[in-house]
Parts: sequence; structure tokens; C-alpha cells
Amino acid sequence: EFVPPDGGLLAWSQVLAGCLVNMLAWGLPATFGVYQLYYRDTLGLPESQVSWIGSLQTSLAFLTCTFAGRLADAGYVRSTVASGAFLVIFGTFMTSLSTTYWQLLLSQGLCTGLGLGVMFMPPLSVINSYFDSHRSLALAISASGNGIGSVFLPATIQYLIPQIGFPWAVRASGLLALVISSLALLLLRPRLPPRLAGPLIEWSAYREAPYALYTLGAFLFFMALYFGFFFITPYARNIASFPTTPSVHLLLLLSGLSVPTRPLAGYLADRHLGPVNTFTLATLLLGLMCFAWTGVRSRAGMYVFAVFFGLANGAAQGVFVGSLASLTADPRRMGTRFGMVCTTAAVATLAGPPMAGAIIDASGGGYVGAQVWAGVVICAGAALLGAARVKMGG
Repeated sequence: EFVPPDGGLLAWSQVLAGCLVNMLAWGLPATFGVYQLYYRDTLGLPESQVSWIGSLQTSLAFLTCTFAGRLADAGYVRSTVASGAFLVIFGTFMTSLSTTYWQLLLSQGLCTGLGLGVMFMPPLSVINSYFDSHRSLALAISASGNGIGSVFLPATIQYLIPQIGFPWAVRASGLLALVISSLALLLLRPRLPPRLAGPLIEWSAYREAPYALYTLGAFLFFMALYFGFFFITPYARNIASFPTTPSVHLLLLLSGLSVPTRPLAGYLADRHLGPVNTFTLATLLLGLMCFAWTGVRSRAGMYVFAVFFGLANGAAQGVFVGSLASLTADPRRMGTRFGMVCTTAAVATLAGPPMAGAIIDASGGGYVGAQVWAGVVICAGAALLGAARVKMGG
């Protein structure tokens, strides 16, 4: 019988380890807004072509979760995280040496993306095994690492480039990744016995209506989620007449304000609304913010939008893992079932940003069509998540 401690120093140290891993796993993809602007200006490439680097990185981070999740269920937690960290650090240093589009696609897109996915999934399984009634809160606090990493990693790149140049700025972020991943490995302590037998993909899960609808909703959610992270800095430059450095401030503001809402959303999910209800409402709010973006043209308006978009984004991402965990009764299957959803989301994140970039290019640099597309896609995802909640119990 599985009886988690649901608290204690060791349990909360696993939350800290998960927070550190999340700082890299999703802090680095969110940083691509800075790279998007730099590559577009230095390489002279269209928005859609540049965004393939970031979308490939994010997509692979999701795609490898199925394999990493199964390895975590089998007991290979620390070795899996160490392997992923090596790929992330190696890919980052190779990015600092890259000078052409294809080199960046292979180093930053392929190598780093694979490493992010490999290291992301195992800590979630570990945290899930230590908590029960506080599970959504613990996972949401762990997810706050996304926002923390999304603030200081872009700041590292943006503010070091004028001082030491792009290659050394990227190497500095690689050294930060080395320190963060080393601390996480020191803290991780798996609790459950390994589940050596079992399939890589649990196909029977798709016959469960709540899980199937949730997977489709998550697919649409992630298809448009990174639109704001990738394009808020170009939008501020091209539409709201921001200089380069203040435009990056918007990305940092958006990412920073997503931090406090994650634990708050986790608390509401545990105590009042329920995990899937909270995720559905936060996703709907995020979709409405994309529609609101179409009316923003001034600098003051951009700062207000960044605040509310960051709050909505933090709430949605903060309860994503907790809501999925509520669909899985057996914690030993958490890695496999979560990895399956992430693999589905991989297709969405690969296609989403280039689709938005293509809409912008086809509109002659206009962003309204892409903003409306993002709002429709995310709201449709919220509708499917709501349907999954109804199937769970009305």
C-alpha cells in the first residue's frame, strides 16, 4: 500500500530539486524570445524560420518525456537526470560556437532540446511519490522554477552580450546550467520501488475518456502557449516602438510574474477548486488574454498586458502537472502516463510557433491574425479540459 509522508524536510527537498530542474527544463525554452530577436537581427532570417530553432527545442523537450518517464518508473531517476543535464550543457556550449542557422538548429534545437526532456520528467515522479493531499501545491511550487529560470536566464544572455559578446554570454548560461543541475542531483532521493515490468506506452489510458480529452486539451494548450514568449519582444519592437533592451524587459516581466501565481494556483486546486477545474479556468483566462493583446499598441499597454499575461500563464502552467496527476491513481504509472501527454504536446509545440510566424510573415508583419489564432486555439483547449472534468464526475 502506498502511503506518502505528505510533508517533512526530505519531501520538501524533493520539491526544491524539482524546482531547480524546472529552472532549466522550461526556463531555457522561455529564453528563446531573446534568441529570436538576436538571430533575426544578426542572421537576417524570417520570423518563422528562426522560430523553428526554439520550437524544435521545446518539442523535443516534450517528446523525450515518454522515454524519460518510463526510465523514472523503472528506478533510473538520478542517472536519467544526469544524462539530460550533460546534453543540455553540451548543447549550450556548442551553441556558443555556432555561426550558421543549421549549426544553431542542431546544437540549440536538437541537442539541448533532447537533454531538457530527459531531465524534466524524473523529478515529477519523485515529488508525486512524497505527497497526497498537498500534491498540487508541491508540484506547483516545483513548477515555479519555470518562471524563475525564465527571468534570470534571459537576463544573463541579454545583459552579458554587450559586455562580453554573444558566445561568452551563452557559455555563462551553460555554467549556470552545470551548477543548477549538480545541486538538483545532490537533493534527489527516489522513494518508490522500481516498476521494471510494463509497456513504454500505456495504450489503455486512451480508452479512458477523461484522460483522452485531457490529452487533446493539453495538445491545443501547448500549441499556442509559447506564442507569447517567442513574439512579445518582436511585437514590442515592431508595433509598440520599443528599443531593444526595454522590449526584453517585457519578457522578463512576463516570466517573473508567472512565479507567484503558480503556488497560489496549486493551493486553490488542493483546497477549493480541484486540479482540473483550476487548470481549465486558467487556460481559458490565458486564451482571453491573447484576444486582448490585439488591442495593445502603446508602451504602457504592453507593460499592463505583460503583467496579466504572466499571471495567467503562471496559473495555467502551475497546475498542469497536478491536474494530470489527479487522473492517475497508481503513482508508479505517473512517469509513463505523464510522458505520453508530453509526447503529444511535443507535436503541438513543434508546429505552433512556426505557424504563428508564418501567419505574421503572410500578414506583412502584422500580428493580429496570429494573436486571434492563439486565442482560439487555447480557448478550444480549455473547452476540452472542461469536458474531461465532466467525464471525471460531472
